Amino acid sequence: MSRIDDTKEFVPVRIAVLTVSDTRTLAEDRSGDTLVARLTEAGHHLADRAIVQDERAEIAARLRAWCAEPQIDVVISTGGTGLTGRDVTVEAHRDVYEKEIEAFGTVFTIVSMNKIGTSAVQSRATGGVAMGTYLFALPGSPGACRDAWDEILGPQLDYRHRPCNFVEIFPRLDEHKRRK
Repeated sequence: MSRIDDTKEFVPVRIAVLTVSDTRTLAEDRSGDTLVARLTEAGHHLADRAIVQDERAEIAARLRAWCAEPQIDVVISTGGTGLTGRDVTVEAHRDVYEKEIEAFGTVFTIVSMNKIGTSAVQSRATGGVAMGTYLFALPGSPGACRDAWDEILGPQLDYRHRPCNFVEIFPRLDEHKRRK
């Protein structure tokens, strides 16, 4: 079973938060606020924060720009993961991914099922890796952001989490690009 190994030292991660919305401002961004509060309370660093419109190219451009920044380890987006015509965050993420973390969406669905029942089927949460950076797309509700952080991302972004975690493999995410 998973656990925190208290013999290991906590390693803070640099996380950028992206809200995808045609209508929200930073002052009204409760989902982004939820993620910022969770990650900073855990001891991580907020590397950057932005809001972009529900435009596939704009979302992908922001993700690529942040992936190219050496001071950003993880990008978490919120919003645009539903089924409507304007929900293009998942497609934008997949435009950027080098590798998709298929189990992230599955585990998020399991967590959501325990909270909202079969309504979880409407979420298309996703995760992946690009340029050595983890990318996660979450639904736009504060509850979904809390659930994803508390049940999945918080533990996986904690270097002390056992039996394994995302942080311990950071150095190997782009090893295929190194010369031998």
